[in-house]
Amino acid sequence: MDNWSPAHLSDLSGRTVVVTGGNAGLGYFACEQLAAAGATVVMASRNEQKATAAIAAIRRRVPHADVHYQELDLARLDSVRQAVEVLSSRGPLDALLANAGVVGAAGRQHTADGFELQFGTNHLGHFALTAGLLPALTAARGRVVHLGSISHRWVRLNTADLMPAKYNNPRSYATSKLAVMTFGFELAARLHLLGSPVQSIVAHPGLALDMLTPHRPGIGLNDTPPAAQRRVLAPVSHGKDTGAWPLVRAVGDPGVDNGSYCGPSGWFQLRGHPTSVPAHPHARERNTASRLIDASEELTGVQLAL
Repeated sequence: MDNWSPAHLSDLSGRTVVVTGGNAGLGYFACEQLAAAGATVVMASRNEQKATAAIAAIRRRVPHADVHYQELDLARLDSVRQAVEVLSSRGPLDALLANAGVVGAAGRQHTADGFELQFGTNHLGHFALTAGLLPALTAARGRVVHLGSISHRWVRLNTADLMPAKYNNPRSYATSKLAVMTFGFELAARLHLLGSPVQSIVAHPGLALDMLTPHRPGIGLNDTPPAAQRRVLAPVSHGKDTGAWPLVRAVGDPGVDNGSYCGPSGWFQLRGHPTSVPAHPHARERNTASRLIDASEELTGVQLAL
């Protein structure tokens, strides 16, 4: 479907979706759109105060919204373990939208467990969360949606040195996103080979900017962008609300296949309606993916039981 939007979602009533980092940005709009389709949304994030404000904003627009808060700090593996225990106790989970992430850490920073912040949060935290929730997802024949990025095209994974001592902010971010995508595609392949009912899908938002995003009280978006900047960027970008569409389609559209890469259809995948798009071939390189998973298991102490 070339003109897909959240209006095309079927009724998601009775389905439970966990969204990491749902209190702002892409995660917020994904929560809002999924709740409007009837899904029970679990907003997993670090800050309960911000999550409460985001849930209130959703309910102002979607009065019937069934949205709940779950504490989760992906930069702390103990927090990930605790969240897995609580979320698994809810019963079967229909989807995990692994959206949260750190963008543009100023200087080299570290997670509570000593990992470089962007790689540790964006990939390792979600790796541990996904591995822990696989039984609950299997029970619901669910799916995992991983948040990729067009930046994956410009880096390669060195699985012998995933977090180099010589820090470069943009490269570190792009490497973390390539790791997310490589894991997502490899997980899809392994699930398929094992005949698992769980699907693994990668999605990316294109160039999604705060300045083009509709205002939502209490979630910290920039609603006063410079007019000249808007005129320059609007033809090649879109807001976080539209940027969330590929993520939401990957979560809720049964026509999106296991192993797909869902992103904007337009030029350079920067904006447009969500559809199946090509990823760079190195993101699907299975030998690298196998080494990445081995390294991730060793670093986190969490085994991917596949």
